[in-house]
Amino acid sequence: MRIPLSWLREYAQVPAEASAEDVMAELVKVGLEEEDVHRPSDSISGPIVVGQVLSLVKEEQTNGKTINWCQVRVVPEGATQNLTNEGIDPSGVQGIICGAHNFVEGDKVVVTLPGAVLPGDFRITPRKTYGHISAGMIASARELGLGEDHDGIIVLSNLGLDPEVGTDAMELLGLYDQAAEINVTPDRSYAFSIRGVAREYAHATNTPFTDPASLVTVDTATAPGHQVTLADAAGIYGKAGCDRFITRKVTNVNAALPTPPWMASRLNLAGMRSISLIVDISNYVMLELGQPLHFYDADQLTGGITVRRATEGETLTTLDAKVRKLHVEDLLITDESGAIGIAGVMGGSATEVSGTTTNVLIEAAHFEAISIARSRRRHKLPSEASKRYERGVDWQVADKAAQRAVDLLVQLAGGTATTEITDAGTAPEPTVINLPADFASALIGIDYTAEQVTWALSEIGAELEATADGYSVTAPSWRPDLTTKQDLVEEIARLVGYHLIPSTLPTAPPGRGFSRVQGQRRRVVAALADSGLTEVLSYPFVTAVQNNTFGAPVAGEVKAVKLNNPMSSEFGFMRTSMLPGLLGIARRNHGRGFRDLALYEAGLVFLPGDTLGTATIPPVGIKPSEAELEALYGGLPHQPMHIAAVLSGNDSPVAAAHTPRVYDWADALDTALLVADVLGVEVVTSQGAHQAFHPGRTAALALRDGTHLGYAGELHPKLLAELDLPARTVAMEINVDELFEAAADVIVAKEISTFPISTQDVALVVDQSVVASDVLETLREGAGELLEDIALFDVYTGTGIEDGKKSLAFGLRFRATDRTLTADEASEARAAAVALAAERFAAVQR
Repeated sequence: MRIPLSWLREYAQVPAEASAEDVMAELVKVGLEEEDVHRPSDSISGPIVVGQVLSLVKEEQTNGKTINWCQVRVVPEGATQNLTNEGIDPSGVQGIICGAHNFVEGDKVVVTLPGAVLPGDFRITPRKTYGHISAGMIASARELGLGEDHDGIIVLSNLGLDPEVGTDAMELLGLYDQAAEINVTPDRSYAFSIRGVAREYAHATNTPFTDPASLVTVDTATAPGHQVTLADAAGIYGKAGCDRFITRKVTNVNAALPTPPWMASRLNLAGMRSISLIVDISNYVMLELGQPLHFYDADQLTGGITVRRATEGETLTTLDAKVRKLHVEDLLITDESGAIGIAGVMGGSATEVSGTTTNVLIEAAHFEAISIARSRRRHKLPSEASKRYERGVDWQVADKAAQRAVDLLVQLAGGTATTEITDAGTAPEPTVINLPADFASALIGIDYTAEQVTWALSEIGAELEATADGYSVTAPSWRPDLTTKQDLVEEIARLVGYHLIPSTLPTAPPGRGFSRVQGQRRRVVAALADSGLTEVLSYPFVTAVQNNTFGAPVAGEVKAVKLNNPMSSEFGFMRTSMLPGLLGIARRNHGRGFRDLALYEAGLVFLPGDTLGTATIPPVGIKPSEAELEALYGGLPHQPMHIAAVLSGNDSPVAAAHTPRVYDWADALDTALLVADVLGVEVVTSQGAHQAFHPGRTAALALRDGTHLGYAGELHPKLLAELDLPARTVAMEINVDELFEAAADVIVAKEISTFPISTQDVALVVDQSVVASDVLETLREGAGELLEDIALFDVYTGTGIEDGKKSLAFGLRFRATDRTLTADEASEARAAAVALAAERFAAVQR
């Protein structure tokens, strides 16, 4: 919100010498945030004076254009010209070329003399043009930054002004004014107005405040106004979309009159361009009182006005000339012809005021915030009006704002006020809050006196009544954010002074550190980082194709959560696998020259069950019931934590006397097994099959009880080609929630045996179809309790091995806990293991 200081001074006692920085320094004390300072004089400088056209000679040019060769007096007649800039005539009369034709001899105009600088660093200098030396420029509103009008120059008599020649035009037009810009938080909607900020400035400086609404005297109705019907039968959360609708009528308006410079200057400083007198009056009142208004061309209305919800398929052409398909939740302003505006957001073009409008119907309404916010977002139509409505507008100020607009239309546009007044609706019940006497002191930690409490709450406009245990506080109508006793305490702390609150470090509550799962997760991600992988973070949004490719081992459509309002129409689903995002990061890095990659990510995947979402959404501001909460949680997708990794290129940089190794499927498997090992969980690997992985280089990972965990191995060559990633890129993905569940609360280290180990190797020839992990588990079973560890170290096919067969070589380690094993005991255990493998797989020892 930008606050022109000249406007603020009308309602608050701002010192004449105070700058925008000074004002912001005071407003910061009461919790408003400073943003910026705006000064027209930073981009425009004089000499810019009032001049009078003494003569005007029209000269036709060879290009078909007619120019005016003007003699313009810029100092009072008989006075001395004190300016000495190059091109300034000592006589006080300047020769100026002007292409505009909306003025005549004798008119007083705004003259920018040589040495002046206009917005855009446009410097005025004497220059030869059309056969004359033009020493200055007669200015238009747009050239001075006062508005968009560039059809003609400013004629001061049209603005009701008759200043002395030579008067400083910058002061006359308010160009020495400045504005303080503040950031208004969503809970303080009243500060979106001069009225609200002036009140806050008075709070900060403990000076008097004049409420601009109190200066307006509302006319008494002498006849019924325009017919208005409030017919909202489908309010959001059962709340009517409009509970007050005021209309006022002004006739015989001259819409062609220009906007006075003081108003145009203030609007410009407040961040709103001057458009036309009628529109400017509407915006001026909104900025002053915080109540948005809408003006209709009364002659374009058909019958009475009805406020209702849109019907299915209804459309409206809005002021921006776009045809908008309306939603059944949209609150509309309608007449007998249909929709004429989206309430609180934007009006319709059919009833728009124009340069030919003579009769104006003023609307000042109070709309429900949620309806306005939803329509604004739905139609992507942010506006100054919707910004205020969706944060909360004072119900009680609507009639004052309508009257203020009537007064300005009469004063500035020559209109005639009628006393045909409509005021439909019912006032809401005021918010009454019980505030215990010692609650503020206990909450803030300061011993506030009763005088401080009553002063602060009275300052914000609240009404207090003493009760047995404290105060009954009625919140002011312009503060819809005050609903609880905590809100009142915040106001007390704010106005008495934040600087009085002591800085005290809170005592950390006793606790037991991380939860079990938090500790497990941190150990896992730290172990992966320690092993040389780099943690990354990807978006959880993916395409349907990515979910179908990575979300299931076989081709088909994967059930996934579809977003109603995705960031991108392409990425409209929540991920069922971590790999799409990781591979996208790998692809971008590879495309930028980073060829050796070892990336990992820990995050959630989203696996919808049979029920997704709920039929209705509980209203905001009210705690849902237990049944509603249960339904909400029941409609959430299952969200297990997964860890995935992608490895591509070499495992180490190239160096002298060192040849790096290319990552292969074993590295992906080792990464997955590392995760399980850190948690102390044993994982069973077996030959796997997944559509995203290489058909012969994929391991399936599971717990001993058969619970599936994930996959590790080399990605499918066709997939890598589509993604433009190097061949033999490997990856793994594992469900760590299952590992967390299977992990022991405390991992107990095994006792280190002092007895020596006995090693035995065995090579078995089996059919190609036999899975090596099945043979390994059989050997483990057959060897018995003396077997400490077993590992597959070689797979061989070729010379000496029959076609359709393969040789699997295992290393076995035997150890007893209570004695040194003999060679015979180790051999006997080995033989038992081989015998069981021969029985189950027809394995033959080489």
